Amino acid sequence: MASALTSQFGRLSVDSSKLRAAPKQATLPARGRLQIMNARVGGVEIPNAKPIEYSLQYIYGIGHTTAKAILVDTGIDGTRRTRDLTEEDLTTLREEVDKYTTEGDLRRYVNLNIKRLKEIQCYRGRRHIMGLPVRGQGTKNNARTRKGKGVAIPGKKK
Repeated sequence: MASALTSQFGRLSVDSSKLRAAPKQATLPARGRLQIMNARVGGVEIPNAKPIEYSLQYIYGIGHTTAKAILVDTGIDGTRRTRDLTEEDLTTLREEVDKYTTEGDLRRYVNLNIKRLKEIQCYRGRRHIMGLPVRGQGTKNNARTRKGKGVAIPGKKK
């Protein structure tokens, strides 16, 4: 292949003073021991760099108040970073989080409640079906999140 190119283009000369150094490529770390990037609590990988009080809030169903309650029950300082926790601390956290309804079970519970409201055709259920606000908000001016993009009505002008 190279000989075909040289025969086609003749001898190519390159001025070495005009050459730039090739950019350094990122080298992959040598394969060694396995490094855990994030801690796994409640079936969710929570961030390592943030304080544990805020990392717990990445789990669906655990907010600020619940995260504080979990930390008080386990006796872990909320300002400690997730990466600084020992395996014992993580184990106690996992056991405490398992006492709460989180993630898939909570999502399933909420969806079943909405489905029940739709089936019995109550006011809230009908609002869910129509895709309108459920909690009493007005729809004359806003409610674009639930109603979607505005559609022009032909023949209607101010």
